Amino acid sequence: MPHWLDTGIEYLKGVGPQRAEALKKELGIHTLGDLLSHYPFRHEDRSQVYRINGLQGDDVWVQLQGTVRPVGMTGQGNGRRYVAMLHDGSGEIELVWFKGIVYVDRMLKPGTTYRVYGKINNFKGKLSIAHPELDALIPNAPIKPLSLVPVYPLTEGMRRKKLENKFLVTAAQNAVNSTLYDIPENLPQAILNKYKFISRKDAVKELHFPQNLARLEEAKRRLKFEELFYLQLRHLMLKGFRNRTYKGLVFDKVGTYFHDFYDNHLPFELTGAQKRVLKEIRNDFKTGKQCNRLIQGDVGSGKTMVAMLSMLIAIDNGYQACMMAPTEILANQHFDGLRDWVETLGLRMELLTGSTTKKKREQLLIDLADGQIHILVGTHALIEQDVQYKQLGLVVIDEQHRFGVAQRAKLWKKGHVLPHILVMTATPIPRTLAMTVYGDLDVSVIDEMPAGRKPIVTVHRQESMRPAIMEFLRNEIAKGRQIYYVFPLIEDSEKLDLNSLMSGYDMVSTYLPPPQFKYSIVHGKLKTAEKDASMNLFKNHQTDILIATTVIEVGVNVPNASVMVIENAERFGLAQLHQLRGRVGRGNEQSYCVLITKPGLGENGYKRISTMVNTNDGFEIAQVDLELRGPGELDGTKQSGVLELKLADIRYDESTLIASRVEAQQWLESDELLMKPESAPIKAELAKIPNRTVWSKIS
Repeated sequence: MPHWLDTGIEYLKGVGPQRAEALKKELGIHTLGDLLSHYPFRHEDRSQVYRINGLQGDDVWVQLQGTVRPVGMTGQGNGRRYVAMLHDGSGEIELVWFKGIVYVDRMLKPGTTYRVYGKINNFKGKLSIAHPELDALIPNAPIKPLSLVPVYPLTEGMRRKKLENKFLVTAAQNAVNSTLYDIPENLPQAILNKYKFISRKDAVKELHFPQNLARLEEAKRRLKFEELFYLQLRHLMLKGFRNRTYKGLVFDKVGTYFHDFYDNHLPFELTGAQKRVLKEIRNDFKTGKQCNRLIQGDVGSGKTMVAMLSMLIAIDNGYQACMMAPTEILANQHFDGLRDWVETLGLRMELLTGSTTKKKREQLLIDLADGQIHILVGTHALIEQDVQYKQLGLVVIDEQHRFGVAQRAKLWKKGHVLPHILVMTATPIPRTLAMTVYGDLDVSVIDEMPAGRKPIVTVHRQESMRPAIMEFLRNEIAKGRQIYYVFPLIEDSEKLDLNSLMSGYDMVSTYLPPPQFKYSIVHGKLKTAEKDASMNLFKNHQTDILIATTVIEVGVNVPNASVMVIENAERFGLAQLHQLRGRVGRGNEQSYCVLITKPGLGENGYKRISTMVNTNDGFEIAQVDLELRGPGELDGTKQSGVLELKLADIRYDESTLIASRVEAQQWLESDELLMKPESAPIKAELAKIPNRTVWSKIS
């Protein structure tokens, strides 16, 4: 039998078919349950009625009560408006409408007492309220106080149909005042008792119409926990299902190739963090379960070396490995960086990208299927249908958020048994975001930089200081160093008022003129061959300055480059600025990052720039980025559908998130398949959640 919550919204008092259609189309509200889960985003305090003669200030929301005297329409054209005066015995204030004038004129009744709510506008000492909310008070009827009034998210389409916040308030009131009002409990009694949560039924009612602020906070605390608990539970159940359903390859030995490389060819001593992460990976490989591990590490922390050693373990156990990168530049970078090491061991590594010639590709595919190629590096070309491996054992994905859903899904199907997966990212992810977006992956963090690496000195300069900046660049080039110079656009845009790449080149070259100073230019509109040729000139120190767009954000490793200059730095996000800065500081010399901005930075712009100047710690930067932009704007999370949180905000609710994960883990440890009677509320709730695949990770 359908539950009351599943009743169609058109059957609620005061809604009807036409309004129901608007609710369905504009807000996705089809049922009473949908209406009650359309939570208010704030509450207005209507507990106090102010006197007009005591009003002060501007831009302040107030509630008044008095009689209305219509004045009528004034002005013409766009300046046309409807005016009425509100009197409360202490004074009067002007009420103004610019839209819906005919409706207001018909609706207002002279001499009637109204409750009025709106924002004061103080223009040269004259007070007014534009488009106030009005409630006519019925004579002799008891006035029901609404101390905390909910304010709901609305669309323009709703407003055009005259369905404003007041309509939703009335609809929600009718729902919670229904004699059938009931919301089943979805948390076990043990959790309710432990955290002293109010019931779900009470929490929903209090969230819409709280008795007071304390009850509102109680409702939020309970419902945020519930939201995060089910998010974590689904992650952990997905992980458990995968472990039960799919066998993993067993790499039970660390053999000749690994030891030969580690003992004789390792170019530098591994950091403690690299050793710890490598040990975590080796433990995964032995379990017989598929390894799905996210490896986070700041730019230059040594993720590629961990990937190299992990691939050697796969080869020691008789399997092939592949490494997929999002761009040809990055794929070439990995291939060039690993090739000498691999060939020293007598192993074969090949590169497969869209630029691979047809003849070479054909032979490469034959050799790959025969098992003659031990490591294949490439772009999305690795997952094309005709690319077949003899025995694929390990997949390493670099900067995984840059790959599409279908691309990631294809790759792991290349193995007869699911290959182990290592996902690498140089974009540090705050702990709360990692727990929510990658909650079913094991996470390893390389949080230590190689010894001897000098911190990059970052400075903020305004455009007026450009002559001094250019003199500094001239001196660095005189020392034999090279310069990255990054611009945000390729072509002029008057609208954005940014320096474009080509006009930027003209500007820089007036200070550092050719042929004395040699230039490379790289941007996204160049063909791959042109881009690679220009990059190679810079890498081989045949040019001094690389003028570029953010195409160099990942995949460029030029140890001799010591300065990164970023024009219009206020236009870049924090994560992007940090990635760009990471292109320098790769050699033994002191490196610098110069952030050039226009004067008059906004609050967020100043916070981004000052964060960059004050720290090189990618995780600290990622946390500030999360606070400034919110989780839905960070890479991949909006598309993934993972963070569809209505109440909880992982920026501010970390303690609730951690508690919910602990409870979810403990519950599944004691009842993994939810068969015990006390798990019944959880089982019922999960049955209502759409069973969709979350493609924010590879498998």
